[in-house]
Formats: sequence, structure tokens, C-alpha cells
Amino acid sequence: MKKITFIILFLAAFTYSQAETTKQPNDQTTKRPKIIVGLVVDQMRWDYLYFYENQYCQDGIRRLLNEGFSCENNMINYIPTVTAIGHASIYTGTGPALHGIAGNNFYEDGKRIYCCEDKSVMPVGSNNKAGYMSPRNMHASTIGDQLRLATNFQSRVFGVALKDRAAILPAGHSANAAYWYDKKAGHFITSSYYMEQLPEWVKKFNKENTTDTDVRGTTEGITLTFKMAEALLREEKLGQGNVTDMLTVSISSTDIIGHTTGTRGDENIAAYLQLDKDIAHFLNTLDKAVGKGNYLLFLSADHGAVHNPNYLKKHKIPAAGLPLWEQVAHINKHLAHIFIGADSLVIDAGSNSLYLNHKLIKEQKLSINEIKNEIKQYLMADQRICYVVDRANILHEPIPQFLRERVILGYDQRRSGDLLVITRPNVVPGSNKPDYVGTSHGTWNPYDSHIPLVFFGWKIKHGETAAPTYIVDIAPTICALLHIQMPNAAIGNPIPHITE
Repeated sequence: MKKITFIILFLAAFTYSQAETTKQPNDQTTKRPKIIVGLVVDQMRWDYLYFYENQYCQDGIRRLLNEGFSCENNMINYIPTVTAIGHASIYTGTGPALHGIAGNNFYEDGKRIYCCEDKSVMPVGSNNKAGYMSPRNMHASTIGDQLRLATNFQSRVFGVALKDRAAILPAGHSANAAYWYDKKAGHFITSSYYMEQLPEWVKKFNKENTTDTDVRGTTEGITLTFKMAEALLREEKLGQGNVTDMLTVSISSTDIIGHTTGTRGDENIAAYLQLDKDIAHFLNTLDKAVGKGNYLLFLSADHGAVHNPNYLKKHKIPAAGLPLWEQVAHINKHLAHIFIGADSLVIDAGSNSLYLNHKLIKEQKLSINEIKNEIKQYLMADQRICYVVDRANILHEPIPQFLRERVILGYDQRRSGDLLVITRPNVVPGSNKPDYVGTSHGTWNPYDSHIPLVFFGWKIKHGETAAPTYIVDIAPTICALLHIQMPNAAIGNPIPHITE
């Protein structure tokens, strides 16, 4: 009898021990917020925090600044500064050299590729090409991926934006879902990478909010994005479980409006005042759904923007436009006179980069270095250009070291353009026409690379710092606060003012 009792007690103890060993981290002992919210405003210059400050309400951007911690000297430390790269870099903690998103579009093996293009998936929510998207072109993991790994994939991660790349890349590879706006359908969709059909709540939301016109370049698009984010927060019950969830939200309309009307257009002012109101409503929603102090939010941007060249010249500030894509035909015509029979040696221009026709160069048995040097000499005759950099030979280029480092971090050897054009200050990669009122971005200059970074909520003390911080520091900082491993290609550092 004693033997039987001993065996029963032994088996019970063993079973309990095994249960403890294999127990899932439902009740996390490490203190973490209920939810992480990443809010990225497309094309938001750092100075927009203050330029419109007297018109902001008390509960929006002012609340973030008055209660949160602002990193006032936060910079992008790579070139080029464009949307897809910015979103990928914020959430991976690294640059194009390692996460592989070399631009909104780039070339690989001679083929032009959109950053989120994936023909192996199917659209979900419409039958349009806008649904052939996934994060598979991105090589690195994100904050959300690391959070899910740290909780044995019990944390839930979602991304929302009007632009597909702004929803997909931040959410990461293992996200539960990413939703973006299909302009032809007039509502939010996803792809089969995440699911086979839209959840009922998304169908209901779309039915109630489908638009007849493309709202991406309007203030209505700003509000629609926040409405979708709030619906997702509510319907998926984010922040209501025993592990930390994550929601990434990107506001795309500000970029489209800025490109069209410039940094000082009335439409841009209206956009940021609407953004401020919607942030106030969003924070109030989080307060009610999750509780004040229970969520950790950061506000940042994927890039900034330069002032319109005509606006600057009107005030006697040197400026010009340089649409590089318009130079391609002229460059090819010049090269054809030198390399007889070799037409279209430059196949594309984007993000201040020139892509060479490697297939043709190989077929014609031409010297790629001679072609590069000829292009350099041709372009350097233009006073709007400061340097033309051969990315593959960057160590031998006579440029300042800080620029060299940014070029290297922004260079993916398989995907980036062969030559990078670095323009003089206030040379806009846009139109040079006298009636041009818009703007653009892409350069290293502070107007493009100086972006806001404000932390708010859980464990964040009020304050600010002018100490240098970088876009690649955001992911390591969030991960340090959560006590989880940083993304697998992260090169940034936790910001001491936030983590100490």
C-alpha cells in the first residue's frame, strides 16, 4: 500500500513539474505594458511639433509633449530617406544594407520590384492588384516579431495604414494581420499571407466606411486611418489579455498632401490640425480601452521634407528643383555617343539613384567603371549636384565621413542603384518649374532626416533631450523596455534617457 501511495505521489509531483516546465507565459512575470502602439506620420518634419503648436489642442500632440519624453535631435542615419525604408528602419532598428528594403521600388537581378510585391499571395477583400503584397522582401525581424517570439506567439501584432508598405513592413513577418487601403475598392484589404478572408468586423467596417473617391490625399484619409485603428483595437480586444500586444499605425495622407501642396500650403496646415484632433481622440480611446499608464506609445516619422524651392527663392534663400528621372534620357544620349551601339545604359532613376543596365553592359563587354566615370563627369557639370557617388566603391569616394557612413548603411548590394546623386542644400528632387508648389524628400539634409521621436505612457517620465539619437535606436529602446531581444539585424542602441 505504501509503495502504491509513493508511486501516486511521485507521478503527481512529476506531472506537476512537467506542467511547470512547459507552462506557457500567460502570466508574464516581467512587467510590461498591455499594448505597444507605434504611430508613424509620413513626411512629418521634426519642427511640425512646434510650427503649428499654437493651433494644436491640449489633448493631442501637446499632450504627448507635455506628458511624454521627446528626443529633439533624432536623425535618420542613412541615405535615401523615403517611405518604405523609413518604416522598415523604425521597426527593425537597422538600415537598407541589412533589412533589404532599398527603396519604395528597387531592382534585383535586373527586375524592377515594388518593396512589398508578392505574386505568391492573393488579395483578400478585393480582386485588385493592390492585394498582391506581403513582408517577404524584408530580410530583418521587427519589434512585433521579437515580441511574439518572447511570448511564444501569444502576443498579437497588427498593422494599419492607407499605404500598403506602411502597414505591412512595420507589422513584420509574423504579424496576425496588416490592413491597407485599396483605392479602387475604396476600403481596407489584406492578403492571403495573413488570412483567407476578412474578419466579419472588417467587412462591417468597410461597409460603413467605403469611399467613392480616393481619400488618401485628404484629411478624411487621416481620420479614416484612426477609425480603422480604433475599430481594430476594440474588435480584436488588444491590450485585454495577459501578454503584451502591439498595434502599428501609419498616417499616409500627410505625405501625399505634402508632395502636392508643400510644407507651407493651406492643405498641409489643415492636415496637421486634423492629425492633432485625431491623435487626441485616439489617446482618449486608448485611455478608456486599456487605461492610462497601461500602454506605451511612440510617435515618429519615416522622413521629413524640404520646403518648396519657389517658396524659398521668393525669400532669397538659394534653392532649385532637380527631377533626376528627367535626366535619364539626356544621360543615355550622352553615353550613346561615347559607347557606340549601347543605348539605354541607364535603365531607371529613383530615390536620387541611377540604375545601370548590367545585362547590356555585359553583352557589349563594356567597362562598368568607365561608364560610371562618364556619368559622374556629365552630372558634375550641373551646379545643383554636390557629389555623384559610386556605391560599390564608396571607400574611395572623396566625400565627408558622415556622408560615407550614411551611404553605406543605405546600400543593399543586390538592390540599390549603382550611383547615388547627392545634391546641394535645398535642391528638391522634384520639379524645377516656376508654378511648382509641392515638395519631396530623399536626401541626408536635416529637413529630410530630422524627424520627431516622442515616447509616451507606460514608464515614460516627462522630459526631453538634445542628445543625438537615431531612427535605428527606436526598436532597441522599445525592446529594452520590454526586456525582450532586439530585432535580429538591429544596430541601434537603447536610448538611456528612456530606459534608465
